[in-house]
Amino acid sequence: MSGKMYGADDQHAQAHRGHGDDTSVAHAGHASHGEHQGHVALAEHAGHESPGAHVEHTGHGEHEGHTASAAHGGREGPAAHVDHTGHEQIFRRRFWVSLVLTIPVLAFSPMLQEWLGFTIPPFPGSRWIGPAFALAIFFYGGTPFIQMAIPELRNRRPGMMTLISLAISVAFVYSLFALAVAPGTSFFWEMATLIDIMLLGHWIEMRSVRQASGALNELARLMPDTAERILPDGSTEVVPSSALREGDLVLVRPGASIPADGVVVEGRSDVNQAMLTGESVPVPKEPGDRVIAGTINGDGSLRVRVTATGEATALAGIMRLVAQAQQSKSRTQLLADRAAGWLFYIALAVAAITAVAWTLAVGFNLDVLERVVTVLVIACPHALGLAVPLVVAISTSMGATNGILVRDRLALEAAREIDVVIFDKTGTLTKGEFGVVSIVTVEGWDEPQALALAAAVEGDSEHLIARAVRSKAEEQGLELPAVTDFEAIKGRGIRASYDGRTVYVGGPRLLEMLEASLPEGLARFTEEAGQKGQSVIYLVVDGQPVAAFALADVVRPESHEAVSRLREMGLEVAMLTGDSQAVARSVADELGIQTVFAEVLPEHKDGKVAELQRQGKRVAMVGDGVNDAPALTRADVGIAIGSGTDVAIESAGIILVRSDPRDVVRVFTLSRATYRKMVQNLAWASGYNAVALPLAAGALAPVGFTLSPAVGALLMSLSTVIVAVNAQLLRRAGLE
Repeated sequence: MSGKMYGADDQHAQAHRGHGDDTSVAHAGHASHGEHQGHVALAEHAGHESPGAHVEHTGHGEHEGHTASAAHGGREGPAAHVDHTGHEQIFRRRFWVSLVLTIPVLAFSPMLQEWLGFTIPPFPGSRWIGPAFALAIFFYGGTPFIQMAIPELRNRRPGMMTLISLAISVAFVYSLFALAVAPGTSFFWEMATLIDIMLLGHWIEMRSVRQASGALNELARLMPDTAERILPDGSTEVVPSSALREGDLVLVRPGASIPADGVVVEGRSDVNQAMLTGESVPVPKEPGDRVIAGTINGDGSLRVRVTATGEATALAGIMRLVAQAQQSKSRTQLLADRAAGWLFYIALAVAAITAVAWTLAVGFNLDVLERVVTVLVIACPHALGLAVPLVVAISTSMGATNGILVRDRLALEAAREIDVVIFDKTGTLTKGEFGVVSIVTVEGWDEPQALALAAAVEGDSEHLIARAVRSKAEEQGLELPAVTDFEAIKGRGIRASYDGRTVYVGGPRLLEMLEASLPEGLARFTEEAGQKGQSVIYLVVDGQPVAAFALADVVRPESHEAVSRLREMGLEVAMLTGDSQAVARSVADELGIQTVFAEVLPEHKDGKVAELQRQGKRVAMVGDGVNDAPALTRADVGIAIGSGTDVAIESAGIILVRSDPRDVVRVFTLSRATYRKMVQNLAWASGYNAVALPLAAGALAPVGFTLSPAVGALLMSLSTVIVAVNAQLLRRAGLE
């Protein structure tokens, strides 16, 4: 076999063989929540402080280990487990209790009795029933909001909780005052319904936050609690998964979860990895194959040698990535943070102007107070605070379940602005391994017949090209004929006997040895293959060449669809490779790629990225995350593809678990869909405040239209629900 056949061209298959503050954000204000250890709040919920889920819940009393999510109020906590279930239950319980307590408040309100035309016969102490129940509602349902406002004021960063507390406190104090001087004008029912609606809004909001951040909970549940460790005598013992150590041998029974990362040493089975890699079908595993903790074994039993446990497993690494991505700040979130901060001062200013203007116009009375309280309530930046964090959490979990791991939120956000996508060729657009790409035969022979015979002759060889021929025959499901008398001819090929005839498989040097000339069809095929940088081997029977096989780094079938869909999205596609111009041009022509950088050394790849950036283009680089590290770092968006569950790649902002270039398309689809939802939510939240504040201040009062504090609270909560529902609709954005 020629040096080119079994030497230089091996690089096509070998080139990428390796593909493969402690910031405990102060929760000092939620004293009533006790010690919520390990709780992590949703990322970036700027300006929104509620039990366990929002900005700087500095009021949780002793929250040891309780890390808030990034940037609640501009502070970032470390990646950790997200769980809002406990606080969701707190708000739900307080809402229902307060709602029941509100019934007598409404029933004994003189104002409502007058409006609705009914009376409750008075009896001794009846005038105190409404105020007594209202007092209970204030301290049971309203106190948490006041507790959460204290740290805002202490940190000189007043926000939503300050507005809510101010509103219910003003209503409460005024009601006490009115009870003494003008019993018929009690404001208790307004305060009670206001607190009820606030609690309901927080309950729904916390539920949305928990659902959006559920990716980490789902990942955590993948890890089994126990494992079957195999002892030296062959018996097994059931131990906690946390007790496993590197080097242990474990038995994984059919249908069981794999308890640790490891290597199969015995057994064969199909393993369901969909929850981590997004692969739609189970992956066959046999001795020597790696398995991932948390994946589900199929019908066969496996004996696995543990290589990583606990925090060192791929599952733990993916969980850290998801948490970091959910907590990292995006440019859109920074804008929302600033808007929420300013909204507090705008609300105070509008409330002050409302009080002064209406007092001057009609004098100070209950209607003026209602308008001031309504302004304070309706300006609470619930919707603005949730607009981006919910979308961030949902998009991150969607990516994780589709094999897209986001290391840097800015990378995913920037992907929508990309102009050019550069693919490294080997191992990305191609499989990074030799394969038969085309076959031609002489008259009297058909392709399956020739391929089956060549594969049979190469049956005992472990050479790269021999494996490529056998793989092609297996792919086509061919039955191989029986051959005998194998003999390797050094540097030229292989000889064998078949049906009484002598058969050879080899390259140009084999033809030289046999002094065989190529028929016209095979000669033309050889010339065309050479122009494409492909290697050619021949099947020779009784001294006559009867078939030729062109071999090259095989283009992935998925690459055609990926390139086509990227161009449909308006993106330019380029290819970067260290291979020759002929090889690069051949792959580019097959995929329809116009821009090609060939014969580029790994250390010079980042220069090609910079070259496109100097033309004013925003560039995404898709590579293997190791050899392409400088180029991935230089690009506006670095995407490491085919990295499996290796999450330690620092050079890429986005990591694709599979070696499927169509996942690159999904990155851009997810980026654009995420941005659309962010813009929609911010537009709604901002538009709501722009319209609602003037109405709350009484702009339409001269024509008889006013908003009560309870209605204002309802509208505010409704806007939050709309934002939460719209964020959930992101899940319907198909990534296929």
